[in-house]
Amino acid sequence: MATQLYSIEVPDSPIVSGEGKPRRSILSPDKLVYTYTSHRGDSTISTLYENFLEGVQRSGYRPIVDGVAQAYEWMTYSRVQQRVTNFGAGLVHLGLKANDIFGIISINRPEWTMSELAGYMYTFISCPLYESLGHAAIEFIVNQTEMETIIASDDKVPLLLEMKSTLPTLKNIIVMGTLDQELTEEAKGLGINITTWTDIETNGRDNPAPANPPTPDDIATICYTSGTTGTPKGAILTHKNFVAGVSSFHMMAKHQKFFIPSVEDTHVSYLPLAHVFERLCQAVMISGATRIGYYQGDTLKLLDDVAILQPTVFVSVPRLFNRIYDKVLAGVKAKGGLAAYLFDRAYATKKANLRRGILTHAIWDRLVFGAIRARLGGKVKHIVSGSAPISPDVIDFLRICFSADVYEGYGQTEQAAGLSMSYRGDLAPGQVGPPQLCVEVKLRDIPAMNYSSQDKPLPRGEIMLRGHSVFKGYYKSPKQTEDTLDSDGWASTGDVGQWDEYGRLVVIDRVKNIFKLAQGEYIAPEKIESVLAKHYLVAQVFVYGHSLQSTLVGIVVPDAETLTGWAVENGHGDKTFEELCNEPSVKMALLKELSTFGRESDLKGYEILKNIYVISEQFSIENDLLTPTFKLKRHTAKERYGAELERMYAEINSSY
Repeated sequence: MATQLYSIEVPDSPIVSGEGKPRRSILSPDKLVYTYTSHRGDSTISTLYENFLEGVQRSGYRPIVDGVAQAYEWMTYSRVQQRVTNFGAGLVHLGLKANDIFGIISINRPEWTMSELAGYMYTFISCPLYESLGHAAIEFIVNQTEMETIIASDDKVPLLLEMKSTLPTLKNIIVMGTLDQELTEEAKGLGINITTWTDIETNGRDNPAPANPPTPDDIATICYTSGTTGTPKGAILTHKNFVAGVSSFHMMAKHQKFFIPSVEDTHVSYLPLAHVFERLCQAVMISGATRIGYYQGDTLKLLDDVAILQPTVFVSVPRLFNRIYDKVLAGVKAKGGLAAYLFDRAYATKKANLRRGILTHAIWDRLVFGAIRARLGGKVKHIVSGSAPISPDVIDFLRICFSADVYEGYGQTEQAAGLSMSYRGDLAPGQVGPPQLCVEVKLRDIPAMNYSSQDKPLPRGEIMLRGHSVFKGYYKSPKQTEDTLDSDGWASTGDVGQWDEYGRLVVIDRVKNIFKLAQGEYIAPEKIESVLAKHYLVAQVFVYGHSLQSTLVGIVVPDAETLTGWAVENGHGDKTFEELCNEPSVKMALLKELSTFGRESDLKGYEILKNIYVISEQFSIENDLLTPTFKLKRHTAKERYGAELERMYAEINSSY
């Protein structure tokens, strides 16, 4: 339990009607940081290029031979620096000039990181593309940025060639991997210069070009947010935006409130590099000269990669942590007997110890939790969760089972992922810590939702921030920029926050995802979904309500493994997973289970689902129901399952 303040109001800040006073971290109340001092103490780090030189990175990846992942191979930091220098010079000879924009489309791999580092060295601007955005979005981004050069993994080349007629500015494709002769001929026929990454690197090695380092205010990247509806928006992020976040972590580490990984640490890179969360993570890792190992490109095989890599730092999203939580608890329940008794006793003991700040236990860690720790390689010391809210129960679970420091971060693309982070040693779940040391944060009233910065005892409102990690605006979109950034530099997040009694931020709602039922009750569907997703039979759930209806309904994707186990125990063992999802008695049993579970989890009566539709296909990026950061596309889901939603309401109303 906290015994001191984590943030304080900015002294002498003006009182603005409808807003609370800005708050800053207690670690830096007088100024917002945006640089840090090198470990030698002889220079100040202010750009991502200088950050790279500070680490002079080494990276690892698993080569794939005939579809089989091989052992990890490593490059020293100095070797990576040589390759980055050569590749950057190769881009210069290809015709790129300072502030030119180049695209990257690929899964995470060493060439992705080295391409961007080369961009930093020569003041080029990277702009990630990702196929899951859809062809229309890729077309929009390439044409809005007038992109001439795209660095692509070999599997993405056919897509780019297929789209060439809609991408008039595209001149160069640089292929990570092998170059297919047939595709080479096709590219030439389309007027595209196509070459390999290593050929560009070799040309740069043979024809060096002097570095052209950026200033802090130069643009590092344009990162397009997928959003849940509409055209993507390109957030303009500078070197200062990112280094401000890295500097905040360095300052926190000096106060023992965070960690800066060292050469002894290993990070697994699997969250998409197309998004700022993983890129900020890599910048932090690079600053500490940490090993970076890349997954083989298949999230279903991620835990295989982790078992080999044995990371000490594991950064992920609640979706994966929830699956680990569900699988472990379902496994304990299935074993029963002595194993379940020992787990429950060990878990209760360690949970009680959390209140005293103790993460380890000499007996239970070895006897009960060793096998669980092995799921993440057995060496994890630091776990970071971001991208979406994580349940307090799951955070406690991670601390108990992995004996690791667990941090919850909060941020958005528009702040280079740097808004707030919980502190080391603060084991109170459900909060995302005070503001990062590079920003100040305030809450703005939302009268329509009855949230006020003057609420007692805890102020509430839309989260607003200002500072060094806040973006410059949206690329070629002044109206959208104006809607997010005001003239004083305050950016709106669209999230609803609350200051707790110790000055830590708690994210409680989403401004746009709140809706009202017919009886006037406001519903936050994401909160209900996060509760129901913890049930051992549930993999995913979409909660829906209509303003003309007084009840909620849901689309439920069961967990295939636990549902089939449940089916055997309940007389349905002869059915496949798909058949079980279509079985009316299974639907009724699952609805009853979720109703009971919801009430036990303190959901209010009007937050309990009154009807569900069970499906076997998971929400995914591929079927356009999840954004690339694994957030549910609510509007798409509503359209996809519109007929089922209407039918569920008809069934409810006909029973009254």
